[in-house]
Amino acid sequence: MPIHIIMHLLLYAMLSITALTRAYTPITDPTIYMIRHGEKPGNGINGLNFQGLQRAQCLRSVFGRNSEYNIGYIMANMPGINGNRNRPLETVKPLAADLGLTVDTSCDRNDYDCVKKAVKAYTGPGNILICWEHIALTPILETLGVEHAPEYPHGRFDLIWTVPPPYLSVTNERSENCPALDL
Repeated sequence: MPIHIIMHLLLYAMLSITALTRAYTPITDPTIYMIRHGEKPGNGINGLNFQGLQRAQCLRSVFGRNSEYNIGYIMANMPGINGNRNRPLETVKPLAADLGLTVDTSCDRNDYDCVKKAVKAYTGPGNILICWEHIALTPILETLGVEHAPEYPHGRFDLIWTVPPPYLSVTNERSENCPALDL
């Protein structure tokens, strides 16, 4: 076999091994992405409404395998015993299934220290996605160390907040851009 073909094969093999190693190398300081759960029905009914279910499906593309987000760990608050507080989990379940991940629901809705401990303990590959009730996102940010944490707008369901290490600020706020749902 000619030497130039052997060199090309070796280069291809090295690049492939490098790409695989990078894909499975733990990130010591992952970026955190924070979102609100999908839209909810009125009248205090639990779960997601039709738009919320559409959003959950859309997030499969937004944060999926081929996205720029490289999600390796997903958190949602612990659902209530009677079916309440399950919107964050229902919002990220389809994405988690696509990524082959289990959603961490070990933290109660208002246990912000638990969220911080889970973030600090994570050493796996990829970044972190946190899906929570919107009124708890600011206290979570503050517990992580973000000064001047923004408040999630009450009427919005589409924002992604980017919190890079060392978790001192929200550096980006963008829309999920889910067709027919977002502004």
